[in-house]
Amino acid sequence: MVNEAKDILKQRLSAQHYERLIAIENSKLLRFVADAVELTNPASVYVCTDSPEDIEHVRELAVKTGEEIPLNIKGHTCHFDGYNDQGRDTFSTRYLLPAGSTLGESLKSVEKQAGTKEVRDLLKNSMAGREMLVSFWTLGPVGSEFAIPCVQITDSPYVAHSESLLYRPGYEQFRKIAASPDFFRFLHSEGELENGVSKKYQSRRVYIDLEEEMVYSVNTQYGGNTMGLKKLALRLAIQKASREGWLAEHMFVMGVHGPNDRVTYFTGAFPSACGKTATSMLRGQTIVGDDIAYLRKKNARMCCVNVEKGIFGIIQDVNSKDDPVIYKALTSPMEVIFSNVLIADRKPFWLGMGCDLPAEGVNFSGKWFKGKKGPEGNEISPAHKNARYCLSIPDLDNCDPALDDPQGVSVGGIVYGGRDSDTWVPVEQAFNWAEGIILKGACLESETTAATLGKQGVRTFNVMSNIDFVSIPIGRYVQNNLDFAKGVEKPPLIFSVNYFLRDKNNKYLNGMADKLIWILWAELRVHNEVNAITTPTGFIPFYDDLARLFNQHLQKDYTKDDYVRQFTVRVPENLEKLDRVEKVFTYQVPDTPEIIFITFDIARTRLKDAAQKLGEYISPFDLPGKQF
Repeated sequence: MVNEAKDILKQRLSAQHYERLIAIENSKLLRFVADAVELTNPASVYVCTDSPEDIEHVRELAVKTGEEIPLNIKGHTCHFDGYNDQGRDTFSTRYLLPAGSTLGESLKSVEKQAGTKEVRDLLKNSMAGREMLVSFWTLGPVGSEFAIPCVQITDSPYVAHSESLLYRPGYEQFRKIAASPDFFRFLHSEGELENGVSKKYQSRRVYIDLEEEMVYSVNTQYGGNTMGLKKLALRLAIQKASREGWLAEHMFVMGVHGPNDRVTYFTGAFPSACGKTATSMLRGQTIVGDDIAYLRKKNARMCCVNVEKGIFGIIQDVNSKDDPVIYKALTSPMEVIFSNVLIADRKPFWLGMGCDLPAEGVNFSGKWFKGKKGPEGNEISPAHKNARYCLSIPDLDNCDPALDDPQGVSVGGIVYGGRDSDTWVPVEQAFNWAEGIILKGACLESETTAATLGKQGVRTFNVMSNIDFVSIPIGRYVQNNLDFAKGVEKPPLIFSVNYFLRDKNNKYLNGMADKLIWILWAELRVHNEVNAITTPTGFIPFYDDLARLFNQHLQKDYTKDDYVRQFTVRVPENLEKLDRVEKVFTYQVPDTPEIIFITFDIARTRLKDAAQKLGEYISPFDLPGKQF
């Protein structure tokens, strides 16, 4: 079969690109590429090495094909996805599982044989007339035990260009692993195009083969459906991690800078559009990564790496006041790919950027003007709410020096947060690792946003902010997290944060910059440098500590009234939350570990006892006791 693959490749590839491919000397890889060439029938094949010249070829091709439009600042381009292709398609994303698989009950799946035939039929001749790009990348720092080699095949130069910003080069790494079968594979095609975008979006398919560690994607251009190494690879990695005893998480990694030049590394899990990137980019702190982390135990410590080296972030509400580092990058000469923003006079505009937007331009709907309506009769916004930017972290002023450390960074704290208008306080520390995993991570809920297709504003269960990507039974996934602290001398402290708490008039109780204070307080707690108040649900800050931090870091007076409104323990809402989440685990997660229900009962008892003594809404000033 290897000789047959070589014959196909020799016939279809130029001598230069054939030699690049066979230099890797990996039969599994050669068979994969040969099969993709025969299936999709491209006009030509370009095999990318790690060289700057190959990346430049991809950049130029993206502009030449019209997938990216050059903008007014050097290095900036803009890409538009189709009108109906503006987010991760959780409906058409399925796992390919053999008939009778025990995973089939808990995952959105199709029978493997039938599903493979379906998606391969859609991919048949899909690259006719276009150039196939074969790119090699590494998830995690090159040469690290965390790293996973990957090969991406696509006919979209926009996808390949984006991945060159997001991931570390992998061609030479592939040459080193030689015959190893241990790598991820991704095959993507935009399919038939109309006006430069995928025409057959209704036949969009994103199929994930867990056994083969491979992903098929067709008839879509949106990055979350096409950039294989992002959330598609996360699904593969979660299953691999479960087999091998490590964790693959939907988490940022950041360096929080405490007193006396101390740096404490935090990870954090937030659903899309809930402040994850903004937290990782907080003023005065350093970023390792904003989206996906791999965690391993090393020398009795919990260590992690950023899987990526770039950011594919939501651009809405990025402005010079609230996100100065990102805003500076987006308005400076450097390599940035904007997607689905408004373009006017070759300048990008987005929602919440802090200035008036033009009355006309070009956006994801084509030529746009104020008042333009879409097919459904609703007015089209100037830029999409899920518009994005893609850039490389080393180009940022706040890039942490540990970004590419093959050993990873030692984790001091873990943060869970979502969109929660009425329950969680702005910041709270869990009593211990198990309660942190269960009552903070496994209980995570969030109101839906534009980052996924479907209705917005619905409160949804989102275990560890990973519900869309968990490729193993949820009970096992939670148990893996619970067990991960075993053998760790000092497990990271676990915190919840909530940037979206509102009052009875639906007004936010916090400013966007306040999140810095919650994270700085958490860093002090990791080092036991501030005391905390014991509540029924965890430890919260003392007023005086927050007032000092607000004054020192935001030059802002923090009032006792603000403190009370934000940190009041809302017993009814917390009990309702426990009931909601318990129902999910009772009726939808058949393998739920018993400790989850036991922990829910303990938390419920604490809340009811507190309400009996202090009332249903308890001021932090009325809570007795300290924790040192």
